[in-house]
Amino acid sequence: MKIALIGASGMIGSRILAEALQRGHQVTGIVRNPEKIEAHKNLTVKKADALQVDELAPILSGHDAVVSSINPGRGVTGPAAFDVTFAGHKAVVASVKKCGVKRFLSVGGAASLKTPAGIEFLDSPDFPAAFEPYKPGIRGMREFYYWLKKESDLDWVFVAPSVLIAPGERTGKYRVGKDDVLYGSDGASRISAEDYAIALVDELERPQHHRERITIGY
Repeated sequence: MKIALIGASGMIGSRILAEALQRGHQVTGIVRNPEKIEAHKNLTVKKADALQVDELAPILSGHDAVVSSINPGRGVTGPAAFDVTFAGHKAVVASVKKCGVKRFLSVGGAASLKTPAGIEFLDSPDFPAAFEPYKPGIRGMREFYYWLKKESDLDWVFVAPSVLIAPGERTGKYRVGKDDVLYGSDGASRISAEDYAIALVDELERPQHHRERITIGY
């Protein structure tokens, strides 16, 4: 496949990039700082501001699928992070629609997933205190998901990780859920960035979901 990967140098994006290249896909990695990306025979690196539609859309054109792994609100603090995050993700969707590519996968968040109590994780007592400073941006991502649910032109998937995602082991094992937080046998909701990348690229290669959210966990 020809995959356009926005945010290819980030914690999750770099794992998606490595997984896609390992499987022999042709990848265009779109980043602000190309020097962060190692050269590869199947990789084309493009420098672009992903929030500028006229700049991004021509780069995306001609690909089989677009994957967005950006966090527009990174580095923004306080209430402004909500608007920056929400507007940034909407700008990416505008670029995808303008370029004509139909398949779009967005790296999402766990905020809107339901807990066993039936409430969204962001609003539950289980929401970690350590995440509190990032709540405005997390709310922006949740609002983007609500907005994306109304999108009917793209064949989109919002790929939410478990509550905790971090660099770790590539085990090749994962579960796919839909609207509820996935918990492992130890009671934790987590996934390594490496196994999350496997699940996302599996979905690219063998599409099983269309215009819906999925979540990845152990």
